[in-house]
Amino acid sequence: MRRLAFALSMLASPAVAQTCGGPLPAFLAGVKAEAVANGLSPTAADRVLNGAQIDQRVLNADRSQGVFQKDFIAFSRALISQNRIDNGVEAARRNAVTFDRIEAQFGIPREVILAFWAFETDYGSFQGDFNTRNALVTLAHDCRRPELFRPQLIAAIELNERGNFNPDTTTGAWAGEIGQVQMLPGDIIESGLDGDGDGKIDLKGSAADALMSGANVLSGLGWKPNQPWLQEIRVPDTLDWAQTGLKHPKTVAEWNALGVTSRDGTAPTNLTARVVLPMGRNGPAFFAYDNFDVYFEWNQSFVYVTTAAYFATRLAGGPVYDAGNPTPGLSGDQMQALQSKLAARGHDVGGIDGILGAKTRDAIQVEQRRLGLPADAWPTTGLLNAL
Repeated sequence: MRRLAFALSMLASPAVAQTCGGPLPAFLAGVKAEAVANGLSPTAADRVLNGAQIDQRVLNADRSQGVFQKDFIAFSRALISQNRIDNGVEAARRNAVTFDRIEAQFGIPREVILAFWAFETDYGSFQGDFNTRNALVTLAHDCRRPELFRPQLIAAIELNERGNFNPDTTTGAWAGEIGQVQMLPGDIIESGLDGDGDGKIDLKGSAADALMSGANVLSGLGWKPNQPWLQEIRVPDTLDWAQTGLKHPKTVAEWNALGVTSRDGTAPTNLTARVVLPMGRNGPAFFAYDNFDVYFEWNQSFVYVTTAAYFATRLAGGPVYDAGNPTPGLSGDQMQALQSKLAARGHDVGGIDGILGAKTRDAIQVEQRRLGLPADAWPTTGLLNAL
């Protein structure tokens, strides 16, 4: 995403100095001033901002992302069905020419793009019904994450100036993403492509435009062409669990020497991988390769990222993962209690939200090691009680 200059601190107007919150007219005046300071026309700013409203539905959606409190098995089973796999196969056939171009140009397998397409909009069938302008205004005005959404509102003004954004009719997701693969305005400016050759970038109506643009985003985020992303593995009971997790890379050959092997026996021994245990040492287990990290640039949720990466392996013909017999996890309230205890010990858990994200996992693993527990980064009542 292109980073737009944050000029507010250099502008004298009290209305401009209000970066979030406050009366909506004063806030919008500040956004307009910033847009003009960045070289955009006052007319385009007025077209986008006039009539803007706060959408309470957007705030409600932003505050209630409880789905990410589900564990990997529950989350992946909720999102992945045979019908979604079958529809993915048909979508791949229907768009084979576009996917051939993506693989030739970017080295990104079609299954990776298909998985994002499926999870974001069910292959384009439902792209969201929130007014995009109002969603961006709401989230930029709200003081929870203005540093993310205010630049996107400026980017929407630039899209309008280019003729690619109608503030009255453009709809999408509650967080301001647009189109079949749900891209924010800044990403469209930076990475949008005309995939069907009609001279326009239409991420809502053109699957070719959306898929090529999505691939361009992933490529720009560092996707390594023609390399794997996630692979199911077998792990021995004797493994040093403190060596697992995203912060402990080894070559596949080194993992093999420790008894960790891929389920299908095809892991490339020269590549670097991490052992990811989404539900601890008794649950599913995967090699996460360098390309797995790119998923976190698309979405920051650990459970979403792991599920999307796994779904891509299923679309590529891989088997259903071995669920194992994981130790029961914590409820949402228990997870928040654990996060509070971890934070009190000085750990950055990324927020007391009941969600088992990457930062909370790191903190759990540190405390497990300190307490002499198996350091597999999986929260249990035993850990909660020990803390």
